[in-house]
Amino acid sequence: MKLTGNSLTIDKAQKVIYEFEIVEVPENVWDQVEASRKAVDDIVEDKRVVYGITTGFGKFSDVYIDQCDVDELQLNLIRSHACGVGEPFPEHVSRAMVMLRVNALLKGFSGIRREAVELLIDLLNHRIHPVVPQQGSLGASGDLAPLSHIALCLVGEGEVVYQSERMTTAKAFEMAGLQPISLKAKEGLALINGTQAMTAMGLINYIEAANLALQADTIAALTLEGLQGIVDAFDEDIHTARGYKEQIEVAERIRSFIDGSKLTTRQGEIRVQDAYSLRCIPQVHGASLQVLGYVREKLEIEMNAATDNPLIFDGGNKVLSGGNFHGQPIAFAMDFLKIGMAELANISERRIERMVNPQLNDLPPFLSPQPGLQSGAMIMQYAAASLVSENKTLAHPASVDSIPSSANQEDHVSMGTIGSRHAYQIIANVRRVLAIELMCAMQAVEYRGIENMAPLTRSVFEEGRKMVPSITKDRVFSADIERLTKWLLKTNFKTLLDEKKSISSAQIQH
Repeated sequence: MKLTGNSLTIDKAQKVIYEFEIVEVPENVWDQVEASRKAVDDIVEDKRVVYGITTGFGKFSDVYIDQCDVDELQLNLIRSHACGVGEPFPEHVSRAMVMLRVNALLKGFSGIRREAVELLIDLLNHRIHPVVPQQGSLGASGDLAPLSHIALCLVGEGEVVYQSERMTTAKAFEMAGLQPISLKAKEGLALINGTQAMTAMGLINYIEAANLALQADTIAALTLEGLQGIVDAFDEDIHTARGYKEQIEVAERIRSFIDGSKLTTRQGEIRVQDAYSLRCIPQVHGASLQVLGYVREKLEIEMNAATDNPLIFDGGNKVLSGGNFHGQPIAFAMDFLKIGMAELANISERRIERMVNPQLNDLPPFLSPQPGLQSGAMIMQYAAASLVSENKTLAHPASVDSIPSSANQEDHVSMGTIGSRHAYQIIANVRRVLAIELMCAMQAVEYRGIENMAPLTRSVFEEGRKMVPSITKDRVFSADIERLTKWLLKTNFKTLLDEKKSISSAQIQH
């Protein structure tokens, strides 16, 4: 994978994060990195007063630093700012942070040395992932605390995960044959002034959320069969009449999933209309897809953005202090993502209720094999309702908050990293709600007769049954829910469904 600072996409990023593609940098890209570095060396040599190079940081920006102390200034910056707390980010998020920081530094506006960037690339290519605590960033002046823990690794300090073991950076470097560096003028600041923690977490959120949205459509199709849903609501004319591309796509997907089903109905056969949680699947799921489109656009801009401060232009003739480190665009995107994903769980929980509530269907009460003696899926709906309620709290926008810092010099911050972390929690909760819906839907279609299912939904049913057995009597359902949840997390439904469609087409031709 060639990183240039300008051409990283989410699809390319996935290959580096999950498939461990080797990262390379074209030689012409190094030219711009080295040109900006020369500008920093000239500033130090000429004793010019430039923020972060020959001055202190934040409120200390008016304190001039002597030439003999500029290197120590950078190391002090990293050590003092590495005060993240709490559980570490997941390892693949840490990996994404390193990749995104490399990409930003390659733009050639940061004044960092080639060898510092090359050591970050070595971390990626040797799969050495810094241990980065999740809490402690305000999301402006960049993700200072999280990125400082990454920068610590370059000087041989801090901790990493290497070969599936958490260890000191020094030990990992010795095992991998790497050498730490000593930071020079501006390098510490260049490494930590950026939005890469919130953007990396946001990138992982988007990847998981996009897969989850497709899973929500698929599981909803099984529920439609379990409840003998009315297919007329998914007619193309209805959705074209409104005009939202994503709504049209969801309706088309649902039609393809239930094509050939003998369990679904037409309007007037059993009911004239279904409840909104069935009838409005394209409208609600489609709106969540619109959110994902917005989030993807903002992430791909930020992934290729210069977000540190100051930035070096025109060979050092212009060194400008600004605020590209401010995470407001990603903070808004993550808060929007939280709402979009929370709604997938909200409507899913209502479909669960329609499957277990005997007043709303003709299935056995709570899908129980022996109603009364066996409780069946009764408390599964409780669990789903609890997760949905928790999501409503987590969905409160982090971006509306701000607390001044650095003696009021940094008097407005984004809280974007908090937003991205809460989005990750919501996505995990949504996945569990969908796992519960899938478990109930599989039980409902069994009562209806799986031989009457559509070919595509039946193939998903069969995959799901490999994870959890039918409910023949009460058992500890927690383990089943977690097993289905893990299956949803690791299964790319686009790949799964494409495979099932290919098999089905081959069988028809045969």
